[in-house]
Amino acid sequence: MRGRIELILDYAEVQKWRTGSNPARWKGHLKSILPSPQKIVEVKHHRAMPYEELPTFLSDLKLMDGMGARCLEIAILTCLRTNECTGAKWSEIDLNKQLWAVPKARMKKGVEHRIPLSDKAMELLIKLSEQRTNDYVFPSPSKNGGISNGTMDALLIRKGYKPYTVHGFRSTFRDYITEKTNTSWRTGEEALAHKLADKAEAAYQRGDLLEKRMVLMQTWANYRYPTGEKVIQMPTAKIVS
Repeated sequence: MRGRIELILDYAEVQKWRTGSNPARWKGHLKSILPSPQKIVEVKHHRAMPYEELPTFLSDLKLMDGMGARCLEIAILTCLRTNECTGAKWSEIDLNKQLWAVPKARMKKGVEHRIPLSDKAMELLIKLSEQRTNDYVFPSPSKNGGISNGTMDALLIRKGYKPYTVHGFRSTFRDYITEKTNTSWRTGEEALAHKLADKAEAAYQRGDLLEKRMVLMQTWANYRYPTGEKVIQMPTAKIVS
């Protein structure tokens, strides 16, 4: 709110509607007398499902009908954020190359994100392609577009998984690959489409580690299968006992 007030008063000054210093300015003004927002506001992280519970949850999800359930399955398998998945279009997906290229306009870091598709992701997408009604992978039943961003979270609430969030499954993925595989930190960051914190490192590390992530995403897909379900044998990351 303070930031918005500051912008409004700055605008008013440019328009010559007011004069004098901006009383809502933070730097060099309110910052000297008020505590930092980071010290008084508790950071709330998205609730993540423990990875041990994931195979059982996905077995349940598999039995649910609707585009929300299918979108959530794909979001978990590809580690995408909500809007990155709900806005998916068939023009972005190459089933022959097993590759999905999410355009930069829909990515948080503003860079195209290539996702190698595991066998399970391919299976789901092929079935969806056979039911295609428009260019959206997850079409809305009530409008000529994709499902809304709230569809998947609404599904979790309706099915009794309310403490968990769609975004939290990205943390589930990170916990699993960190604790149970030998995946490097950077490979995991690329899979999650995170920006490198170190700008100097980012300037030199320009590749997206696609081949390594192909192995990683298949490892992740294999883990989510319930006991006894067939898994295609593809190269996977080493599992740590």
